[in-house]
Parts: sequence; structure tokens; C-alpha cells
Amino acid sequence: MTLLRPSGRPRPGLVVFTLWLLVFSASSQIMVIAPILPLVGDELGIREALLGTLVSAYSLMVGAFAIISGPFSDRIGRRRILAIGTGVMTLALAAHIFVVGYWSFILVRLLAGTAGGVLSGAAVSYVGDYFPYERRGWATGWVMSGMAAGQIVGVPAGVVLAGWFGFRIPFLFFALSMALTFFLVLSLLPQPEVERSRDPVTFRRAADGYLGLLRQPEIRAAAGAFLLMFVGISFYVIYLPTWLERGIGATANQIALLFLVGGVANVIVGPQAGRISDRIGRKGIILASCLGLTVVMALTTVVIREVWHAFPYFFVVMALVAMRIGPFSALLTALVPGDRRGSLLSMTVALGQLGFAAGSTAAGLLYATAGYASTTWIASLSVLGMGLMVWFLLPEPGFDAPVDARTTSPAAIVRDDTTPPGA
Repeated sequence: MTLLRPSGRPRPGLVVFTLWLLVFSASSQIMVIAPILPLVGDELGIREALLGTLVSAYSLMVGAFAIISGPFSDRIGRRRILAIGTGVMTLALAAHIFVVGYWSFILVRLLAGTAGGVLSGAAVSYVGDYFPYERRGWATGWVMSGMAAGQIVGVPAGVVLAGWFGFRIPFLFFALSMALTFFLVLSLLPQPEVERSRDPVTFRRAADGYLGLLRQPEIRAAAGAFLLMFVGISFYVIYLPTWLERGIGATANQIALLFLVGGVANVIVGPQAGRISDRIGRKGIILASCLGLTVVMALTTVVIREVWHAFPYFFVVMALVAMRIGPFSALLTALVPGDRRGSLLSMTVALGQLGFAAGSTAAGLLYATAGYASTTWIASLSVLGMGLMVWFLLPEPGFDAPVDARTTSPAAIVRDDTTPPGA
């Protein structure tokens, strides 16, 4: 079987694989840094108090450059943004091999964060540009399962490589997978045939564009739902390992196995939830996921009394999380025309980073004063708020009446979602 259709365009599976590899490489290099921080500190002589800044420096740049790159994505096209982001990320990850101290490590993490900001939302935006709405759940489900694959394969492999050859080698490994992504983007991915912004990108136009988006009630609701999603994740996940170790007696190896189990749940459920949402709609699946998470998150400290209880329980948690990722991402792509999609996705990613950072800080204060049960309740309420906002405030093409002719009118949907030739 050839990789290209007779028309010369890539097969949809190859498009999905390229975007999946991007998500796998980008998420793996983020997740691998946490478990190897002690090795970084030992090899470079960095104090423990400074190690956390190696993580926050990356997040800071992702948030900043996500906002910057959104309008450029709408102006120059998603393919070019993907090529720029994967190229810069490849160089940034390869540059980790030259790290010799704290400041050089900060520098390469800032560069990687810049590339991460450029890529933020780009994969989902490309799915929205390339695939018709009725196939976006399937496509986004598979693409976003790259994060789970990184959790299952990428991070354990990176930790093993770091233990054998030093902390620099995992980043070189992910530089190679990102370089392959860069090659696939350049050689195979076409620029989707959607309308692009024709205005030059300036600071004022970009700011006016974001403010214009936020004036629309459904966009404000989508942004709020995305923010609540990451707040809930941060309150639940950040101190879960600490509570399991100190409160239940779990070991570091058991914690690692727990997250592997969660990754398996994500890989199994995510693509299927996206596929089902293509047939029955996104909002019902998102609400069901959020209602389920509301209950299981709140009852975590009640149900988990021994270490083995955590494994099936966390599997359920991550399965419910996976249920909403593909459908919610697909729903976001339909809220605006193609020439605003990059701005919307970049804005929501930046808000997600802000929510995760704020939630992580607040969770630490709450955990220290009231214990882990209190953070699970905040996570539960955040998830419930997200589900209700999606259900009552977000429109869905084909299932809800349009609420704004500029974003969800039939004309806009037909113009934006026409299947590309050969797709």
C-alpha cells in the first residue's frame, strides 16, 4: 500500500501518525524531566531549590509563545507553523547534549519552551483544518493518545537511558523522534485548503483579535472550560504521588507503574471516545466524563486504603480523562472559522498553562494545611464546572442551533469543513 493517494495527497492515517509523533515527542520530553531531576542536580551540582525552575521556565515560555504564535498560525498556515516548531524543538532538544551547568540548562529549556509555545494547539488546529467535522473526534483521539504513549513508553525509556548514560541522552533520543516529525511535516503534510487571515500580524491586531474572540460568549465559555480542566488536573495529580507514598506507603516503583497503568487507559479509551463522539456528538460524552470524574476524584481518599486499590482506581480516572480530550478538542475546532482557529487553540493552551501553574501553587498550600482530600474536592468541583459550562454554553454544529453567525453559521461551517481533495 502506498503512503499517498492517487491524487498525490497523504493518506489520513499518515497525517494522523505525523501529528501523533509530534505529540509523543513533545509530551515525552516534558514528562521525562521530573523523574530525572535528581540526576540533573547530582551531575551539574544544582541545588534542590533551583531544580523546579527548570520546569517552570519551560511552562513560562510555552504560555508566552502560544499567545504570540496563534495569529501567525492563522496568517501563514498550519503547515509552516508545524515545520518551524518541530525544527526549533529538534535543535533545542539536541542542544541538551551541551549542557554544563544551571544557566546553560535554563537556556535550552527556554528554547524548548519557545518551540513548545509555537507548537501549542498546532496539531489540533491542523486536524480542524484538514479533516471534516464528522471525523475530527477520531483524528484528535488518536493524535492526543501520543501523550499517553509518551507516558507508557517515552518516559520509562528516557529514565532508563538517563540511568545508563546520563541525563542528556533522553533529550537526544526525543530530538531524533522530533527530527523525524520535522521530515514528515516537510515531505508529506500539505497546507490544508482553508481560508487564512490576510492581515499582517501586528501587536495591536493580535490583541484586538484575542479581545474579539473573548467578546463572544461561546469563546469565553470554551476558555473557561479549558482553564477549569487544567485547574482540576493540577489539584488532583500534583500531590497524588506524595499522598500515596506518605499516606498509603507506596514505593517509587509502584508510583511509576501506576502512571503506566494510567497511560494504558488513555490509549485504550481516548481514540474510541473520539470515534464515538463523531457519531453521537461531543457534548454528551464530555459531560458524562466530567460527571464521572466529579465522583471518583472526590472519593479518592475514601476508596484507596491500600496500594493495590490505587491501580484500578487510577485506571478509571485516566479513562474518564481520556474520554473528554478528543471530543473537547474536536468541539473547539468548530467554534471559529479556519482563519481564527490557531488563535483560539493557542489562547486556550496559554490559559491551560496559567490554570495548571496557579492550581499547582494553590494545591501545595492546601495540601500542607488541609491534606490531600481537600485538593481532590477542589479538583472535583473544577471538573464539574467544566462539564456544566460545555453542556449549557457551548454550541455544537449539527446538534445545537447556531448562536453566533460569525463562528457557527452554516456558511462558516461549510466553508471551513469542506473535505480536502483526496482526504
